[in-house]
Amino acid sequence: MPKNKSDRELQQLQENLEYGKEELKVFLAEVLPPDMKLREEATDKMLELENLVTTYGWVVILEHLQNRSVPDYDTYIWSGKLDDIIHEMELQWANLLILWNILKPHQIYNLNEKLRSIGAKAWDRVDLILKIFERHAKSAEAKLQIELAAIKHMWPRIFGMGMELSKQWWAWGTSARGKWETNTEIMKRHLRKKEDYIRKNLEKYKRVRTEHRKGRQRKGLVTVWIVGYTNAWKSSLLNALTKKWVLAEDKLFATLGTSVAKLHINYDEVTQTYRERYKLDEYIWLDLLLNDTIGFIRDLPPNLIEAFSSTLEDSIESDLLLHVIDASDPKIAEKIQVVDTILEDIGANQTKLYVMNKIDQISKGQQQELAEEFWDLEPVFVSAYSGVWFEELKKRIMWEL
Repeated sequence: MPKNKSDRELQQLQENLEYGKEELKVFLAEVLPPDMKLREEATDKMLELENLVTTYGWVVILEHLQNRSVPDYDTYIWSGKLDDIIHEMELQWANLLILWNILKPHQIYNLNEKLRSIGAKAWDRVDLILKIFERHAKSAEAKLQIELAAIKHMWPRIFGMGMELSKQWWAWGTSARGKWETNTEIMKRHLRKKEDYIRKNLEKYKRVRTEHRKGRQRKGLVTVWIVGYTNAWKSSLLNALTKKWVLAEDKLFATLGTSVAKLHINYDEVTQTYRERYKLDEYIWLDLLLNDTIGFIRDLPPNLIEAFSSTLEDSIESDLLLHVIDASDPKIAEKIQVVDTILEDIGANQTKLYVMNKIDQISKGQQQELAEEFWDLEPVFVSAYSGVWFEELKKRIMWEL
């Protein structure tokens, strides 16, 4: 932690923190409500936040949970606990404080003002997710989508910080206020132009994707979209079924763009109903297009969903949705609901086939319990790792089409 540095040096250190080469050491913090059910939910969110930090590659030093009915209006974490956190961060040489909730502009501003004394910085969960997206983005379209989401996330903060600084500089005279207002207007215009530029470019990708979709429809190609909570091993399932071998990592948000692969199904795997419906001859091979894209996560801000709307659009137009679920997840019911809600919000209301993945990580007894608990979803149980029950999955896909 910096010692004997000037305020300007500390400010520069704070502003350039995530762009340096040194490893960032992270403190996690959250305000826990007194209600036990809400406390359990908040604790689970903290675990997910820690997994997000691990995905990026930083080191989690410690978690601070404050017992309060409501967060502090000015700094989210109440002053006494915040002072303790800053002191402990200084002792541990930690330089980043991350909170689960999406902070108000004045809260993130005030937190960073407090943390400047030790050259550290504060982020909320969306800041962290955007950094993960930025690191994992490969395609030009994904990079544009992330840039758009970042602008949307930062926009209210610019106004909030402007208001805070205007209050602080009120006594400095008209000339200082006028300069700040001019700089603020310049920043507003710059961001508006940038947003317009990004949207125009994303529209080009959208038109190309629309033409590709029309082309598939003209050729009679059936499309199946793989959706699910992040880290349900959707990409691994796509790989195992199609042998395409796209990137698949045991990390949150390993996939940001869209991966498409063909799934070959031979005549013996096609149901009699499907054969009669499409008048299929014997020994025919049927090609389905499997599509994989970004995983969902709870409390995903609308701005992030909007940024990826062009790639999610294809899921709305697909013939079938494969909702892939991590069968080993203790919060399985909650995460199923998160994904179903997001699908409903974006208008993806076609038939869903629920696929319980990772059954190699649970016992036969646990599998039976899941089958009984979620009998109404009629899930297929598979393992992308070992290839178990793939034939059954293919038959169910054909049955649902």
